[in-house]
Amino acid sequence: MRSGSTPLTAGRGEETRLQRLGIPPVLRWGFLGVLVFMTGNGVESNFLTPHLVEVLGRPEAAVATIITYYSLCVLVGSYLSGALSDLFGPRRVMTAGFGVWVVFEVLFLLALQAGSFPLAAAAYAVRGFGFPLFAFAFLVWVNITTPPERNGAAVGWFYVAFTGGLPTLGSLFAVGAIPLFGGGTQGETGAMTASIALVVVGFLIARFGVRDERGTRRIAPAGESAGQVLTSGLRLTFTRPKIAAGFLVRLINTAPEFGMFIVLPAVIATERGWGQSRWLVMTVCVYATNILVNALFGAIGDRIGWQRTVKWFGIVGSACGLLLWWYVPQLVPAGSDWGYVLSVLAGCLFGMLLAGFVPMGAIMPALAPDHQGAAMAMYTTAAGGATFLGSAVVSVVLGLGGSDVTVVWTFVALYAVAFVLVSFLHVPQTHRAHGRLEEVH
Repeated sequence: MRSGSTPLTAGRGEETRLQRLGIPPVLRWGFLGVLVFMTGNGVESNFLTPHLVEVLGRPEAAVATIITYYSLCVLVGSYLSGALSDLFGPRRVMTAGFGVWVVFEVLFLLALQAGSFPLAAAAYAVRGFGFPLFAFAFLVWVNITTPPERNGAAVGWFYVAFTGGLPTLGSLFAVGAIPLFGGGTQGETGAMTASIALVVVGFLIARFGVRDERGTRRIAPAGESAGQVLTSGLRLTFTRPKIAAGFLVRLINTAPEFGMFIVLPAVIATERGWGQSRWLVMTVCVYATNILVNALFGAIGDRIGWQRTVKWFGIVGSACGLLLWWYVPQLVPAGSDWGYVLSVLAGCLFGMLLAGFVPMGAIMPALAPDHQGAAMAMYTTAAGGATFLGSAVVSVVLGLGGSDVTVVWTFVALYAVAFVLVSFLHVPQTHRAHGRLEEVH
């Protein structure tokens, strides 16, 4: 039910097609830049663990430690992306993220060539600061540029670009690049080397294609010191329970995705007999589905309510989809073509419903309209922290003697926690219909 209709803001004029879709025209090249950058970042996402085991000659548990440290750096970088954008503007933060990614990716590849476990671990961990500084700083830019009634859709388009690259197009690039560079670990190394070119191209598109001045200057209130700006997100979290609840919901959101990157490759490729290339193709299909509906669920949230969309499509839907993605491959005949197709479809359902969380990117700044940058710092921290939570759940559960099935049900339990928390996140919201702004209840 809607009430309180008001005319369109005076002087805004007729909207362009991009504006109606929820994409600020001035940022359109930035979305493309994020897509290409994240494609480069996602090239190794589905073969890195076995690659490191083979190249470094260390057990999987030791390799998992490298990825855990990487995830911690992603977590810290995700917070800094919002806080530093508040302080210096998103453009500078994106540039810093690009520089960090390229320098430490080169060091990581050199360390692998030398067979140095400590140097590889350190370089890969620090590289973890790169993509959140680049991508999530652009998300802050999206939020300060988009009209509130289109914010859900705009965030949806951001995630079209983000997940379009990581892992979807990144995995697809790997499928073609690995055999092109000779296959095996040699081909994987070649694919990772080629990923640097993609990251450079993505940065150049965003850097020279977006000329919006709002991204070049400080966002935080003029009276706040640098220390206050950098800690404002943390202060909000401890003083406003809704910000803390929103942080936890977003943290849980994609944690199962990153957990499945650890658990499923061996299950699909080896145990079920479908091979590495089919696992990569499955990943492409799952997250291509997510790409197709990210913007749709953002628009649905703008229309029926952000909180309602997250609760029923994002949380309940993702929990059901996750169970299907795990159990369908176990129930069909190993190695069968039709069983593989059903397993892919189950994964695609999970990918589609995961997009139901998209409106969280609009809810968080709406919870703190006086400190939107700080609220987005906590949102991006949670988005990056999901990488850490996903890998940590796998590490802890398996370390305590649990099985892969236990890991999956642990993620379902986390979704149940998110279901309770999201009930407290109602925010005032308007929807544009027939040339008027209407309140959404």
